Amino acid sequence: MAEIVNLNRFRKAKVRADAAAQADANRAKFGRSKAEKAADALEDKRRRDLLDGARRDDD
Repeated sequence: MAEIVNLNRFRKAKVRADAAAQADANRAKFGRSKAEKAADALEDKRRRDLLDGARRDDD
């Protein structure tokens, strides 16, 4: 005999698993600590300042 499967329960479990996988991907993509954000902002500012300092003014 085959095992009886409740299709609604199976469908809902699949939806939950897909949502958990999407949440995990979003955490990896957007979930950065405040220190990481601050370090990136500082590096970006340093890079912009270096670039602006090397700009040539052809007047």
